[in-house]
Amino acid sequence: MRLFVGVEIDDAARRVAEETSEALRRAVGARLRASWIPPANMHLTVRFIGHVPEERVAAVLAALATPLRMPRFDVELGGCGAFPPAGTPRVIWIGLTQGLSSLSAMHDEFDRRLAPLGFEAERRPFSAHLTLARVKDAPRGSAALVRDALRDVSVTHVRWSVERATVFRSHLSPRGARYEALGRVVL
Repeated sequence: MRLFVGVEIDDAARRVAEETSEALRRAVGARLRASWIPPANMHLTVRFIGHVPEERVAAVLAALATPLRMPRFDVELGGCGAFPPAGTPRVIWIGLTQGLSSLSAMHDEFDRRLAPLGFEAERRPFSAHLTLARVKDAPRGSAALVRDALRDVSVTHVRWSVERATVFRSHLSPRGARYEALGRVVL
């Protein structure tokens, strides 16, 4: 089964993310084929684990279950961007203006907990963000359109308190992903 650890966003952040997503979708129009994330699926991915065989899931959940030795912290949304930072965009996101160091520490701790089970740390640096869309097809000239839209759309700054992380199972289907919470890791 496909697993990841994420931080759930609160209702106010979800509304802001949905409004921002709609504004960007209108700004880029039909020129960009993208899979826009439904508001119910919006979260901050802290550690992507990937496919875990059924017989190893209990060990993964046990390794992650111990409370994190860190205080609760605030996260604040602000600003939009895309990956990669230049060229054809593949992911459109909302960034964070607060909570980055705590999310990074959480990510590093999950890396440490999963290493004894054979899960390697990602090679690229951790970059906390809230994904709004995954680009399927960016026709010629659309990269500039997306970058202009990202520059022109403002994100209402909204803050919430993080008290836990959630271990999710991702159910993939042609209609999109559905996430199921398998466990919680409190701070």
